Amino acid sequence: MSERRVVITGMGVISPVGNDLESFWESLRAGRSGITRYKAFDSEKFDSKIAGEVRDFEPTRYFKTPKDVKRTDRYTQLAVAAAKMGLDDSGLDLASTDLDRAGVMIGSGVGGLQTMEDQVTKMALKGPDRTSPFMIPMMISNMASGFISMEHGLRGPNMAIVTACATANHCMGEAWRIIKFGDADVMLTGGSEACIVPVGIAGFCAMRALSTRNDEPERASRPFDKDRDGFVMGEGAGAIILEEYEHAKRRGAKIYCELAGYGLTADAYHMSAPLPGGEGASRCMGMAMKHAKVNPEDIDYINAHGTSTPVGDICETKAVKHAFGEHAKGLLVSSTKSMTGHLLGAAGAVEMAASVLAMRDGIVPPTINLDNPDPECDLDYVPHRAREKKVRVAISNSFGFGGHNSSVVIKAL
Repeated sequence: MSERRVVITGMGVISPVGNDLESFWESLRAGRSGITRYKAFDSEKFDSKIAGEVRDFEPTRYFKTPKDVKRTDRYTQLAVAAAKMGLDDSGLDLASTDLDRAGVMIGSGVGGLQTMEDQVTKMALKGPDRTSPFMIPMMISNMASGFISMEHGLRGPNMAIVTACATANHCMGEAWRIIKFGDADVMLTGGSEACIVPVGIAGFCAMRALSTRNDEPERASRPFDKDRDGFVMGEGAGAIILEEYEHAKRRGAKIYCELAGYGLTADAYHMSAPLPGGEGASRCMGMAMKHAKVNPEDIDYINAHGTSTPVGDICETKAVKHAFGEHAKGLLVSSTKSMTGHLLGAAGAVEMAASVLAMRDGIVPPTINLDNPDPECDLDYVPHRAREKKVRVAISNSFGFGGHNSSVVIKAL
């Protein structure tokens, strides 16, 4: 396995701060928030009335036929768009690619939540015989991965991992394993989510997980700040094209960087809360660095999970200190969720794109709204403004309900 290296050759992003890679990156560099009062439905009855919505998205631009748009949930539509952008960015000529060795691994934390809500409502009001025959295909969490393979004829390994907010990192990491093991040369991987629907907001509100800073939407997501009061729901999709290094070189591909390591652990502790000391997340980062053959002092930047929850941010800070020791104080750590909100199952892929672009341009995106740092969160979180920094090695973290931890390491070539 160690003889096959894996590189990133393409990326596509649909997000609350931009519907393509460069506008997304420009917003992050500028510290621009995408959080507003949501417009998808009436927020009057909900405690949290804010979210990071994808705006001005026209799915017909990315599908072969309008009929397919009607037969897919929004989460699949976002994934299809990001996948097309990623393939275009990679310059991969599918006509000359062995499509038996090109696969897809796109996950979603929840899947077709809007479809489920619509069809349950229709069944309750009009009876079971009025539900759509497309309900199940539209709803299930593997359909984005399956549909993308059909759209592009990708016949290699195909799977969808569902691990809540760790989903996209797990998909990227397992796609990395597939290429290293020799079962594919190209993997289109990442995650997609579209949970800004009434039942989604209601569920997270019932958990008291969401910020209720409704009068200041752009200031609501404030990771590591002592006045944080919960995360802000976001939606979007990220697609990352992974390719075996020699395969990419032979076709003269543009190579962003190497995906060099992957770690995954379980807290085995609580349904929704992380281990108080961050031990599971610390072990996860350690595993990723071991696979990447790097030492803690080699890491320049961490794109943090950093959700803006009271407990989670402290636990991640403790995990970083445990994993990096004295070097933790010299690291740059930032949470781009301060601008995008939390994209759940899509978060890892979108944040991987941010990490890769930070490496490309030597600019670390900021953590905005960090006005009053929590005394227990005392690392360098790049507050307010982006910072110039040569990034040779970076880690992107994603941790999910159920105690799922995932970390991915990238290295400059």
